[in-house]
Amino acid sequence: MYIKKILVAIVLLGAVAMGGFAWYVYNTAFTPNTAFNNNEAHVYIPTNATIHDVIEELEPLIDNPDSFLAIANRKQYSSNIKAGHFIIRKGMSNNDIINTLRSKNIPINIKFNNQERLENLAGHISAQIEADSTSLITAMRDPEFLKEVGLNDDTALSLYIPNTYEFYWNTSAETFRERMKKEYERFWSDSRIEKAKKQNLTKEQVMSLAAIVQKETAKIDERPRVAGVYLNRLKVGMLLQADPTVIYALKREANDYDRVIKRVLYKDLELDSPYNTYKYAGVPPGPITMPDISSIDAVLNPEQHNYYYFVADVTNFGYHKFAKTLAQHNRNKTEYVRWVNSQGLKR
Repeated sequence: MYIKKILVAIVLLGAVAMGGFAWYVYNTAFTPNTAFNNNEAHVYIPTNATIHDVIEELEPLIDNPDSFLAIANRKQYSSNIKAGHFIIRKGMSNNDIINTLRSKNIPINIKFNNQERLENLAGHISAQIEADSTSLITAMRDPEFLKEVGLNDDTALSLYIPNTYEFYWNTSAETFRERMKKEYERFWSDSRIEKAKKQNLTKEQVMSLAAIVQKETAKIDERPRVAGVYLNRLKVGMLLQADPTVIYALKREANDYDRVIKRVLYKDLELDSPYNTYKYAGVPPGPITMPDISSIDAVLNPEQHNYYYFVADVTNFGYHKFAKTLAQHNRNKTEYVRWVNSQGLKR
């Protein structure tokens, strides 16, 4: 009888212990462990992160890091960490959080446009994905890669077509570059290539001319007309004489791309630079900025007209006055110069 009581006691104690353990496991794994008030929080786990890196990222977002670590070890997540962008929701348990971090890497939308240089683009992209600007610029300027895509240092910016793209946050610089190559090849459809040939332009020349159009007017509806002016000039052998190319040449010469130049002076037109279209004929060797798709398509689908000149319209800001003859243009230009002088714009 005494032994029987001992056995019953042992069984009862075991049951209590098992119940306590089950309660501990349930409480640790399945009860809510979030500490933020919003409906969701974004978590970014870098490549080659350790469990301590994960906990450091999660610490402001969860109530009990120790319980998270215990479950992470039990579920063997600590030795199989995935990099990426994850969303955890208010009220999630440790089990929910770990399941999310294991398998629910959420893509992000990356948008870019109107970057003047690869360096600017690399900085802009590095603020949105894991790859840093140094690795991005190295990948973008890789000579073997540029040779593969038929570009060079001057035309390299042409590869990156402004748009919104879906990427995983933990995208590497090389993966970003390869994706942009595919998008570039997709953009240059047979139809667009045929239109470029019709204008006697290569793809790279289209991008360089589109960049000038981009700089000349912010009005999308005016871009086909501006493109038509430059194409008319090219057809008759005129210099493009585009002020934005002179501004770019000045910045390039000084290696100061943050410099603000509001007015081009006559002395600036003498700068000896292949980007100075007042001095050198044809299309510049590369784009002076990243043109929007609307500017690219404006060059490929220009307005058909007989205009050869244009100047800012001071009666309709943002737009331009167009002229077929130099005499008409000079009258328009006199009006513009008078307005500029009244504003006190010396540089």
